[in-house]
Amino acid sequence: MSETITNWAGNITYSAKELHRPYSLDGVAALVAGSASVRVLGSGHSFNEIAEPGPEGVLLSIADLPPVIDVDTAARTVRVSGGVRYAELARVVYTHGLALPNMASLPHISVAGSVATGTHGSGVGNGPLSSAVREVELITADGSVLAIGRDDPRFGGAVTSLGALGVVTALTLDLVPSFDVEQYVFTELPLTGLDSATFGTVMASAYSVSLFTDWRAPGFRQAWVKRRTDQPLADFPWAAPATEKMHPVPGMPGVNCTEQFGVAGPWQDRLPHFRAEFTPSSGTELQSEYLLPREHAVEALHAVDGIRETVAGVLQICEVRTVAADEQWLSPSYGRDTVALHFTWIEDTAAVLPVVHRLEEALDPFDARPHWGKVFTTPADLLRERYPRLGDFRKLARELDPEGKFANAFVRTVLAD
Repeated sequence: MSETITNWAGNITYSAKELHRPYSLDGVAALVAGSASVRVLGSGHSFNEIAEPGPEGVLLSIADLPPVIDVDTAARTVRVSGGVRYAELARVVYTHGLALPNMASLPHISVAGSVATGTHGSGVGNGPLSSAVREVELITADGSVLAIGRDDPRFGGAVTSLGALGVVTALTLDLVPSFDVEQYVFTELPLTGLDSATFGTVMASAYSVSLFTDWRAPGFRQAWVKRRTDQPLADFPWAAPATEKMHPVPGMPGVNCTEQFGVAGPWQDRLPHFRAEFTPSSGTELQSEYLLPREHAVEALHAVDGIRETVAGVLQICEVRTVAADEQWLSPSYGRDTVALHFTWIEDTAAVLPVVHRLEEALDPFDARPHWGKVFTTPADLLRERYPRLGDFRKLARELDPEGKFANAFVRTVLAD
C-alpha cells in the first residue's frame, strides 16, 4: 500500500511509494543489494531533495533497527547506531559521566543524517558534529559491511558524505568528561560599531555563542551565551540581560527552550536551544544556511544588511554562529574557521526561493558554502570551486558505488565532472 512520505517541514514529498523500515542489519543489506537505487531518510530535517530516491528508487529508514549506544568509558568513545537521535544518545552518554563535545541547536536529529550533511553547533573552538566521529560503518552497494576509521586515507570523505557512499549503520564518536553549562540571554546588540575584532571577542566570550536577528533593523535582537562552569565567566558588555525567558523565533513560547538566566545544568540540557520534548524552532518553516570564512563575518553581515528589506519580508529569524575548521572533504567548514549564517524562513517556497537567490548573490564575494541539508540555489559549478576536495570525493564515490546506486539527482549534480 502506498503512503505519502514527506520531510519534517512538509515542503518535500518523496516520490517513493513506500518507506522501507528493516528491523535488522541483514534486512538492510538484502534490501540494498537487491535494489537499483537507494536513499536513506534520517529524521527528515533536511529541507531539500537530498533524500529523494526517485519514483523507481527505494527510500530506506534505519530508525527501526535495534538501537545501539555502547559507551567505552576507558577509551572515552561511544559506538552508536546511525538512526539514534542526539537527545537519546546524550542521555546515555551523560549517565557514564561523559559528554559529546558539542550539540546542534536541536537534539531531535539523527546522528548519521546530521554528520552526513555537515550539521554543527556553535563555538570558536568547536568543530561540526562530524569532527567527533572516529569511525563510520557502512553497508555498501553490494550489501557488504565496510568500516572506515581515521587511519584510513578515505576517512576525509566518509563521514560528511551526503549519503552517497552507502547506508551508515553505526558510528564511533569521541567523548570528553562531562561538564555543566550556564546559559545567558542578552538583548539588542547593535551592528553599528561591530568591527571584526569586536565580533571575534563577542563570539569567543563563552563556549558557545549564537546571535539572532530578524533583519528588520540593523543588529541582533538576542545573544545566547553558553558558558562551561569550569571556565571563567566573561563579561558581556555589548547588550543588556534579558528579563524574561526568550525563544529565538518571535512569538514562540520560551518554555520550549533550554534553561536560561545562568542556571547551571548538564551539557545536554543547555547546549541545544530547544528542549527535546517540544517541537524545535517554529515548526512551520523553511531553512537555509551559508558558511563562509570567519574573517569575512562582519563584511558578510553588512552585505545582508544591505538587502535587509528583501530578506526580512520572508524571514522568521536569522542565527549567526561560529564553527572551527575541520578536515571532512565535503564539510562546509572544511579547511577554514567559519561563520555560519542560518535563515529560518516562512513556509512559502515560491516567496522564499527568489530571496534565497538574492541572498546568495550578496554572499557570493565571501566564498559562501551552503549547508547540504537546507534550501539553496548555488549552481554546481560554484560548488565545485568552493570544495577543493570534491574531486577526491567523486573518486571515492565511484570506488565504493561504481553503479551509482546511492547517487540521486541531488548527488549527481554535486558530483558532476
